[in-house]
This record gives sequence, structure tokens and C-alpha cells, in this order.
Amino acid sequence: MPEHVIPTAAKRSARTGAHPGKASTSVRITLLIYVLLVVYASWYPLSGWRDNGLAPWAYLADRMPRYWTWFDLIVNVIAYVPLGAFAVLALYPLLSGRWAIIISAAGGILLATLMETVQTYLPTRVPSNLDLLTNTLGIIIGAFAGNRMRRQFLEQSQLRALRDNWFPDHASTGLIVAALWPLAQIYPQAYLFGHGQLLPVISGWLSEWMNMPVDLGQLLWHEYSVSVEQYLLAEVIITACCMTGAVLTLLCQVRGDAPKYLLAFLLMAGALATKTIANAILFTPDNAFTWLTPSAIGGLLIGVIMLGGLSLAPALAQRRAAISALVICLLVVNMAPANPYFLSTLQDWTQGRFLNFNGAAHFLSLCWPFFALWYLTHRTHRAA
Repeated sequence: MPEHVIPTAAKRSARTGAHPGKASTSVRITLLIYVLLVVYASWYPLSGWRDNGLAPWAYLADRMPRYWTWFDLIVNVIAYVPLGAFAVLALYPLLSGRWAIIISAAGGILLATLMETVQTYLPTRVPSNLDLLTNTLGIIIGAFAGNRMRRQFLEQSQLRALRDNWFPDHASTGLIVAALWPLAQIYPQAYLFGHGQLLPVISGWLSEWMNMPVDLGQLLWHEYSVSVEQYLLAEVIITACCMTGAVLTLLCQVRGDAPKYLLAFLLMAGALATKTIANAILFTPDNAFTWLTPSAIGGLLIGVIMLGGLSLAPALAQRRAAISALVICLLVVNMAPANPYFLSTLQDWTQGRFLNFNGAAHFLSLCWPFFALWYLTHRTHRAA
């Protein structure tokens, strides 16, 4: 085709980074993950289910609660704003404009209604028509905001242009998994980067099922006395392996000309900054750096050394190293005994009005290693 016949829109798209008519896999996966977080947070702690004899929709006819706080109202609105925005962006280019807003708002309202309705069967939760009203408001605000952001984030996004230059097309899922790692630091952990600790959760399920206290960790270590050095060694291994696995999950996706050292630094800095801020908010400002223990520092240094060598390895080798590091981290974090120093710190943690937020944070901290392993071992990525 002669050059003068080439559509000017195509030239303009190449210059501006526009991607007209192109769906975003990243947005759709993010929407799915956010829905899972909403479900877990709304039904947390997922135990004690019972039928109290009330119809599940009875709360809709109740009077508005007499006691509420502006904090609760604002949080309930803000929590559902991303849901509405992601839904609109996920529908593009199938739907856009008015119909995308209507469909997204309707789907979000149905989800919020289901979340409140099921709370009827949870003894620690109380369904509220005021919560449903504020959640609905957040969904509608998010849907309008998502429609306004469509052009900047999907059609003429410089960020998307950088993503296309630095990462291959199939990297959307892996980028979301890597981006979730800093957020997984919000929930308090016994060891720095100690994600995927399943034994306490399974112990709680068994205790409820058997109607008696069950502590699998105590059963595992009741015949052994654990020294301080063993606690320190466990944290060194957990910190180094999880950090190595998380950063390699990102690095195994980058193209050769991408600034991989800068991206690795930003990921680690984001994780540590999130950990510090979360400690200050959930506990007290004095506890902001309680995670900075001698063993954690040792694990960080070992992790940096490991990454220094593995960053030069081929992508397939990085993927295999990430799998090995995450598996070791999961084994050690579940085999390590309960940390008495961490348990004493938890006594200062008052969850209170952060119950929903902590439920979502706990879900992310618990499941992140398994998200990463799923991505790293998925058949479409093994040979990449």
C-alpha cells in the first residue's frame, strides 16, 4: 500500500500509544481478583454458619441503623468504587459509554446484595440495608469514573505503551500477580514475607468441625524445644526465598531492553514501604519498623545476593528458580513453630472497624504464593 494511503489514525496511534478497540486482559483479571477479595472480606471469618430463622432478605425491610459512623459510611463507599470502575473497563470494547455503566452498576449491585444477604447466616456479621446503600453508591461512582478513565487507561495510555515495550503480550497475568505482592504485606505476618501460612487456618477449621481446640503447629513441635537461633534461621530462609520468588516472578517476564534492575528495586521498595505503613496503621506508629529484625535484614541481604546472580539468567531458569524459592518458603513457613514474639505483638492489634479490610488482606497474604505458583507453572508460560 502506498504510504500516502496509510490511515493517519494508525500513525497517530503509533505515536501516542493509543490502542483503539483493544481489550485489556490485565483489567479483567484484576476485576476477578477484586471480586474474590470483596467476597472474602464480606464473609470473613467464614465460620460459624447457622440458620437463625430469619429470611435472608429480611434486612431490606428493616429501619436504617440508628448507630453508625462517618468512617464506616466512607469505607463502604470507597470499597466498591474500584469494583464499578474495573467492571466498566473490563467490558471494553464489547460495551462502552452508557451501556457499560448500566451493566456494570447492575452487576455490582447484585454482588453487593448477595454479600449482605449471605451475612444473615454468619454470627459475627450483621446484614445492613445502609451498607447495601453505601456500597451501591460506591459502585455507581466507580462505574462513571471508569467510563471517564477509559480513554486515558485503554485508548491513549502511555503506561500501556511502556507495558508493551517492556513486557510480552502474555505477561498480563504475571504482572498482576507481581503487583499484588506488595499489597500482601498489609496483613501482619509472623515472619517477614511469610505468606501462605495454612496451618493456623486449617487448625481453625478442624477445631470447629471437631468441636474441640486443635493446633497442628503445637502437635508438630510439642516434643521439641525451639531455640531463638532456630526462629532467626527460619525468618532468614522465609524472607530470602519469598523475596527471591516474588522478584523473579516479575523479572522472568521482562524483555531484554527493559530496566529490570529498576523494576526489581521498585517492587521490593513497594513491598517494604507497604509493610511499614501497614504496621503503623494497624498497630501504632512506634511499631512501624518492628519487621526490621536482625534475621529479616539477613534474609534481605541474602535475597539481594541471590537476585544479583539470577537476574542474569535466562527467563526459563528464572521461572524455575522462582518456583523452587516459593516452594521452600511455603514449606518453612508452615513447618516453623509459632513465633512467641509475634504473638505478643498481636495483643496490641485491635481489628475493630477494620474487620472487612483485614479479611481481604488476610486472604491476599494467604493465597499470594499459590497465585504465583499457578502462574509460574501454567502450561502457557512454561516454555516462554
